[in-house]
Amino acid sequence: MSPGKRASQSEAAAPVAAGVALEAMRRRVRLSRLAVWAVIAAGPVALAVTVASTPTTVEAAPSDKPTAARTEVAPVDPGGYAQLFVSAWLRSSADEATSAQARLAQSMAPGVELPQPTADAPPAPRSVSVLRTAQRAGGAWSVTVAAQYADGSIRYYVVPVVANGTGTSFAVTGAPGVVAGPVRAAVPKSRYDVTVAEGDLPSAVGEFLAVYLTGAGDVDRYLAPGVKLAPVSPAPYSAISVQQVSAVEETAAAARVPADGTQVHVLALVEARDAVGRWPLAYELTLTARSGRWDIAALDSGAAQGGDAR
Repeated sequence: MSPGKRASQSEAAAPVAAGVALEAMRRRVRLSRLAVWAVIAAGPVALAVTVASTPTTVEAAPSDKPTAARTEVAPVDPGGYAQLFVSAWLRSSADEATSAQARLAQSMAPGVELPQPTADAPPAPRSVSVLRTAQRAGGAWSVTVAAQYADGSIRYYVVPVVANGTGTSFAVTGAPGVVAGPVRAAVPKSRYDVTVAEGDLPSAVGEFLAVYLTGAGDVDRYLAPGVKLAPVSPAPYSAISVQQVSAVEETAAAARVPADGTQVHVLALVEARDAVGRWPLAYELTLTARSGRWDIAALDSGAAQGGDAR
């Protein structure tokens, strides 16, 4: 076959191929339309199935509502309840079951018998204090209280108490029991083992405590920059004298005030006086060196704070 004839046949075949492809595309479009109309005619159920068969990705919109945080409820200490019961119980008598103290004790401990003191029994205790609480299983507690009498004697009682988790209900579940008192613990060695006999530091401590406890002056002039501390009000004492100052750091006992920013921790034993007596007191203080003087940086009882906080 000649080259010219082959070229004419190729040119004639191109329109035919294009027409076949176009017809196939039209056929697919018609079939797709028929499928859609068939689904619509079949009703909503078929349409839902068709839509569901199409994979889609849906992202949840962020919620503006804050997520609820779980909070742990601390167990409620029933020490005060046991203290009140023992106080009422020791002041009540089975012979006077309708008295106010007896009725209070019975309301707090249903089923617990009242004591029956004789006519010559010692008077009720002057005070009742909580010494120790211990939590048991199932909401039960054991509370130890101390009853102090006018003659200086002390009697210790252990009381069983049950409490719900929220502290809205308590009950004494049994009669108190008399127990031995706590053993005195060994006193650890003081960390304030450097004696500060005299100098600028004891003077600064004495002047500050005198203003702090007597109100005679402005306490701010003795404080380090940024420290806020209000004096005791109303002022409880008329005079203060420093008996002893001890420190943790050797720097506190130096003859001269050290470089700015140097901090020391001291324990000051003072004697406070008022119209009715003399009272030994103790204060733990932190001091900072600044411009050749000592400033009070903290009263370690927690009353002094940095910044503008009060």
